[in-house]
Amino acid sequence: MNARPLYLGGQWRQTDTTLTVLNPSNGEKLGEVCTVPRPVVAQAIADAHAAFPAWRALTGKARGEYLRKIAAELERRGDEIARTITLENGKPLAQSQGEVAMSVDHLRWFAEEARRAYGRTVPNQVDGKRHIVVKTPIGVVAAISPWNFPLVLAVRKIAPALAAGCPVILKPASATPLCTVLFAECVEAARLPCGVFQLVVGRAADIAAEFLENPLCRKITFTGSTEVGQSLIRGAAQGVKPLSLELGGHAPVLVFDDADLNRAVEGAAIAKFRNTGQSCIAANRIYVQRAVYAEFLERFVAHVRTLKVGDGLEPGVQIGPLINEEGLAKALGQIENAVKKGARVLCGGKRVPGRGTFLEATVLADVPDSAECMREETFAPMAPVCAFDTEDEAIERANASRFGLSAYAFTNDIGRAFRLMERLEAGSIGLNDGVPTTSQCPFGGLKQSGWGRELGIEGMDAFLETKHVSIAL
Repeated sequence: MNARPLYLGGQWRQTDTTLTVLNPSNGEKLGEVCTVPRPVVAQAIADAHAAFPAWRALTGKARGEYLRKIAAELERRGDEIARTITLENGKPLAQSQGEVAMSVDHLRWFAEEARRAYGRTVPNQVDGKRHIVVKTPIGVVAAISPWNFPLVLAVRKIAPALAAGCPVILKPASATPLCTVLFAECVEAARLPCGVFQLVVGRAADIAAEFLENPLCRKITFTGSTEVGQSLIRGAAQGVKPLSLELGGHAPVLVFDDADLNRAVEGAAIAKFRNTGQSCIAANRIYVQRAVYAEFLERFVAHVRTLKVGDGLEPGVQIGPLINEEGLAKALGQIENAVKKGARVLCGGKRVPGRGTFLEATVLADVPDSAECMREETFAPMAPVCAFDTEDEAIERANASRFGLSAYAFTNDIGRAFRLMERLEAGSIGLNDGVPTTSQCPFGGLKQSGWGRELGIEGMDAFLETKHVSIAL
């Protein structure tokens, strides 16, 4: 099996060094991808910088047409790409297909937004002057994407940057680079100009160092852990390099006694178990008002018991493997810690025997706030549940986290809904909705969950400089 080449300077490049990709469902070798050392990354940045003037000079409409062509090719090859995502990530095939569809939607949304890099005129306060605000592309963008949504979280960065007029160099996660190679093939099929999009794989520390230290790289956009985000912040300080950071999350779910429990159970289960719980917006802490606590648990456990765990290519599977042994060990450690602190295991709680890194779909009840899973992010199909008494208590406990990426609440009280949207400390809030993310609305976090926003009109603005021009007449 030949290693997959990298897309650099408009050409496919084979190298002597490779990275092995494993299938988490069985631990078997899935393939290899070429890797490059830091000097090649520097050359990619130079090539992107050289491509910048011509790319920014295109009209927004013309850049949007390229994005539409990439979207069309991605859609045409959707089944192949979704299968590749499942093989390298482990998620159920239906969810991989949904990831491809969302990626297509992101590309088409920003294809339209490319026309709308609006500036404005500002009324003057001094006779003989006029004021204009203009938006211009920031320059070469380095995008670093994670393994849990390996395609769509890359596209969230690539699409708006390209739409804004910026060349992009993508560094995908080492665990899941294959789908981004296929994405690069879609870019090639769309005949994007040479150097406008490039793909690099290699030692993460070396690539990040080049992105941070090379003055021709004007911005870094990253999705991943808060710890790595903090490292990028430290590295960017020397050159005062702009960063967009989508970091860790620890989403609370609040279920009030006036909620539709069927909707709450379904919404909480989707928010928790989608992508095998390996999501920064996954439901990590479920707080249920005491009057409906027992009934919610009964219905929730009954629902979770129906979820099928297995290889993502098997029909009907809803929960796949954890990405690796380390992730599985962390989840089992959190379960053990919660039980030691008084939690009850209502279902699951164990590794699935056999090959692969599978964890049973797990529900824990009566989990104290001191348990590790109530304080640190859980990337696994494990749902801790506990009771609360009052609205103020629920909000206080929901906000008692260093993270603030997403939150969910289920209630039929419209006044409470407005209080929640105002008081919950989260960048995205799902009210009676377990899947709030959409192309046309901003996504990002508060506190240690990140800087800036992706998607929506804010998504492209992240790659534009704002200039004030004062004209003396």
